[in-house]
Amino acid sequence: MRADVAHIPALVAPRPRRLHPHVTHGRAWPLGATVEHGGVNFAVYSSVATRVEVCLYDEHDRERARIALPGCTHGVWHGHVRGLKAGQRYGLRVQGPYDPEQGLRCNPAKLLLDPCALALDRPVRGNAGQFGYELGQDDEDAQVSSVDNGPHAPKCRVAQTRFDWQGDAPPRVPPEDTVLYEVHVKGFTRSMPGVPEELRGTYAGLAHGAAIAHLKTLGVTSVELLPVQAFIDDQYLVDRGLVNYWGYNTVAFFAPEPRYCVGGDGGVDEFKAMVRALHRAGLEVILDVVYNHTGEGNHLGPTLSLKGIDNPGYYRLAQERRHYVDFGGVGNTVDASSPPALRLIADSLRYWVTEMHVDGFRFDLASALGRDEAGAYTVRAQFFAALHQDPVLSRVKLIAEPWDLGPYGYQVGHFPVGWQEWNGRYRDAVRDYWRSSDGSLPQLAAALCGSRDLYEPSGRPPTASVNLVTVHDGFTLADLVSYEAKRNEANGEDNRDGIDDNRSWNCGAEGPTQEAAILALRARQVRNLLTTLLLSHGTPLLLGGDEFGRTQHGNNNGYCQDSALTWHDWTLAGSGAGRALQSYVQALLSLRRALPVVRPAHWPHEHDERAQCAAVRWFSVWGLPMSVQEWDDPLVRCVCAVMQARSGQSLMLLFNATPNEATFTLPQQDGTPGCWHLRIDTREAQVLAPDAARRVAAGEQVSLLAHSMVVLTGQALARSSESQA
Repeated sequence: MRADVAHIPALVAPRPRRLHPHVTHGRAWPLGATVEHGGVNFAVYSSVATRVEVCLYDEHDRERARIALPGCTHGVWHGHVRGLKAGQRYGLRVQGPYDPEQGLRCNPAKLLLDPCALALDRPVRGNAGQFGYELGQDDEDAQVSSVDNGPHAPKCRVAQTRFDWQGDAPPRVPPEDTVLYEVHVKGFTRSMPGVPEELRGTYAGLAHGAAIAHLKTLGVTSVELLPVQAFIDDQYLVDRGLVNYWGYNTVAFFAPEPRYCVGGDGGVDEFKAMVRALHRAGLEVILDVVYNHTGEGNHLGPTLSLKGIDNPGYYRLAQERRHYVDFGGVGNTVDASSPPALRLIADSLRYWVTEMHVDGFRFDLASALGRDEAGAYTVRAQFFAALHQDPVLSRVKLIAEPWDLGPYGYQVGHFPVGWQEWNGRYRDAVRDYWRSSDGSLPQLAAALCGSRDLYEPSGRPPTASVNLVTVHDGFTLADLVSYEAKRNEANGEDNRDGIDDNRSWNCGAEGPTQEAAILALRARQVRNLLTTLLLSHGTPLLLGGDEFGRTQHGNNNGYCQDSALTWHDWTLAGSGAGRALQSYVQALLSLRRALPVVRPAHWPHEHDERAQCAAVRWFSVWGLPMSVQEWDDPLVRCVCAVMQARSGQSLMLLFNATPNEATFTLPQQDGTPGCWHLRIDTREAQVLAPDAARRVAAGEQVSLLAHSMVVLTGQALARSSESQA
């Protein structure tokens, strides 16, 4: 039955005690709350509203004024309130039709978050009774609530955008030099020595000298932060005493998450100070952003913001418009093909670049954003076109998680020019090879070469492939070589959550062990995986903590664990094994920086003078070019790869994923160096300088331990004009 809450007294929130006397029409842009002209201008888009009110609250959650926005221009409700200042707490009430069967869910009893709020006054905790419906046993029993949630709901804060950036400039790390480091703001510093206790787990903690020193010493260039846009703790987690630790449930696209803030001002200036400090150290800041859905969930989820402001304008609705299209398995999907939703996303992204100075974005479930009005994925989607033509957004790093759960959602290799992608195919290939899966060698070869078959046909460079072995979602690197089955009991879902296809190998024992041989093999496997990752063509991504052996004790889905399970355990970093591994990663990254041949900006071509890497050649253990029969043999697990430099140092990689020692004869081929320096043997945690490395001539033999690899460098041969022709 249709009901218009604007005309049902029981569903209209109580009238305010007084209205603010200094209200003018103001202007319709920018959206949100803007401090200007001795007051604050408010602008809110809603094509379905009959009235939009701004409710002002004091610091004790008491509503002091309710102001109807007097202007409405092209669906934007607006008004200017004199005398208001930065720091003012506020929320929105929207009157209009409530008819879920038609996708309309206005309810002025619910205080809503401004979609363009720059700051929130507190973290948002899930509570369906406060934010949305009084839930029944099923959809038919769900009833709209007339209870005013204002005294309990989170509030927006008017924020001042002025900040002393002190000459801040973006590092602008070239794509070919970029090394991403994925990290959680809180987890990284929560127990970090050197960071003051009161700053641990905050933006200020990440900006502290001790945190920055670790990143700089390690040698990464770009910090990729798990979600920092304000998000909600799902109600089912709150009921179990857990939280949404990862933060993939955004409720405010412009506001920093307040739980990572030291003060109570919403964290805007603290976030900016963090970016400024990281930039001074030459480190980029990449945000993991969630625009594919919001924390309002499905038709029974809470009404927090967009759902109560303009539900059909922002979300993809199913044919039965009470329900939502769900391409992410989280209850709803933001309709990036809808003009108001697309504007909200683009404005938010532009704000984070221009006002917060971030250097790029990694888009969660990005395939959902690349769908047209009919829901089909296309590189011509409105979202891609909007970013491509934008003079601000087209110049920052854009990284896709190139899949969602909708039809044809796995789109690795199919994003537009200018985009990089988390390469899931790389991850699977490298994991399969080092766990010695049959037939895994050809996929390893493709991965090592930057997945050229995926990216070159569409005109995208090697750097389009963001190479990863481990990320937040799944096992840590230490767990990848220690567990074959997940251990997620602490999540309270009877170990049903998290993926089962881990492509892991425990090296002979499940979980902790004291067997020296197994521990040695695990350590070697970690070095094998890291060496492969950091010496592949493409853009490497290192999971924070993998550099010193961080473990989650087999939990491969720590999304709800804000505890020592997911925080970086810095005692591991101080242990002998942890220090050795960290030194190894530092040396590997230093080697990568010194070798342009592993950082190509262009695909290897013998006759393309732009390419630092002229060719990648493949040889068998006998030093002869790999034959078709060897490539097709599923049992072949030994191979030699030569990255032939046009000038400077060439690179040779010897791989042995068999359980037996293997002897390689170094190839003697035209164009390859005649003498090599053995820089790395993963049986040891060290990277040797050329003058300390063993010299090996072409044609000589090198023995590799079972499950190990060797790295050699050699001076590229001078090429005559005849040979270059």
